[in-house]
Amino acid sequence: MPNWTTSDIPSQTGRIAVITGATGGLGYETSLGLARAGANVILTGRNASKGEVAMEQILRACPQASVRYMDLDLASLGSVREFAKRFASEYGVLDLLVNNAGVMTPPKRYTTADGFELQFGTNFLSHFALTARLLPSLRAAQAPRVVNLSSIAHRTFAAIHFDDLQSMRHYRPWRAYAQSKLAMLMFAIELQRRSDSHGWGLVSVAAHPGYARTDLIANGPGDTWMQRINAVTFEPLLSQSATRGALSSLLAATSPDVEPGCYYGPTGPFELKGTPGKVHISHQAKDRTLAARLWEVSCGLTNTWWPEQQGASAETTEVLGGAG
Repeated sequence: MPNWTTSDIPSQTGRIAVITGATGGLGYETSLGLARAGANVILTGRNASKGEVAMEQILRACPQASVRYMDLDLASLGSVREFAKRFASEYGVLDLLVNNAGVMTPPKRYTTADGFELQFGTNFLSHFALTARLLPSLRAAQAPRVVNLSSIAHRTFAAIHFDDLQSMRHYRPWRAYAQSKLAMLMFAIELQRRSDSHGWGLVSVAAHPGYARTDLIANGPGDTWMQRINAVTFEPLLSQSATRGALSSLLAATSPDVEPGCYYGPTGPFELKGTPGKVHISHQAKDRTLAARLWEVSCGLTNTWWPEQQGASAETTEVLGGAG
């Protein structure tokens, strides 16, 4: 996909898209690109004021856009449950889900409303539960697609620490972040396997933005001397804007040439920046045994269950559960 840009996005008219973490950064840029292509875009976030500002900005840039904001706090499985119920009652069909929202390397260990380590709970577990709860709506669409946001860190720092998933014994910000992003990539690949096996009809892929300059980085580890040095040395050379970083998500979300179960990101040196295309998946992320174990553990942690029978109808997925 040489020199892919937003001009290559096919018409999204009539398609309904939900983007998590859409009030700023990559999520906002992804939403803007989809809105310009004609999609009915639902921005989600946990701050209604930021949501209103994001909608206003999109409408200024694209007056004909169809855009709406809905509350969704991914640090709460209860919020995930309520959002999915509301979406199902108001729409019922979902063409595209972009699991974008994330928390990056808080210096101290924090927890979600459900007691999960903040990064593992927000970045991965809530997206796992959200996708399950929206599966009936996805299956009602003609060509449903799910995009999970991962990271370069999935192969540099990462492992799935089944003996300490919540970092209760040892909290290291980058280790916890990398684990959550490896989990997102494994989830995308395993979701495609299970869709193929059970006839769910999904295209499930993952994407990463490279080294994109977003609020996620700025609000992550705090104002450290290393961060200040990086801002004036490596960052200008190795990073790209949030607009450029979102191209990987937009390609993964819209290109007819996307391959199910694959991974897309910048194709420049070290995948830090550049034209989006297919990128490297670590050996660990491809491990079917690990992925199956993570799936089952995640079901138990979130009290989320997926339809198991081949070709189960959308109605039977009402058995999907959630915390509480």
